[in-house]
Amino acid sequence: MLNNIALGMMVFVVLVLFYGIIAIHDIPYEIAKKREHPHQDAIHVAGWVSLFTLHVLWPFLWIWATLYRPERGWGFNKIEEEQQRERNELSRMENELSRMQHRIAVLEARLEERMGHKGE
Repeated sequence: MLNNIALGMMVFVVLVLFYGIIAIHDIPYEIAKKREHPHQDAIHVAGWVSLFTLHVLWPFLWIWATLYRPERGWGFNKIEEEQQRERNELSRMENELSRMQHRIAVLEARLEERMGHKGE
């Protein structure tokens, strides 16, 4: 009687572990599917490959799946916008520097002119 109960418990534990591992390995794919990831099929296949490689790839698949969001894509647009703002700021500062250099040149010319008149 106890042998049958022990055998039943062992079968139950093996089944729970088996299905639990499969459920865990599928988490990155579910994240990718929810976020409408453009590479969700590749993530799903890589998840199965990871299952056979003792989940070595799983953390990388999770990161890959979570990087993409439908509202912002990969997030590079934000970086490009920031770079454009920095370019605009740099251009504005270059223009201001050019105006200041011209003004300094005019002031130096006036100073030389005044110093030249005083020496005469």
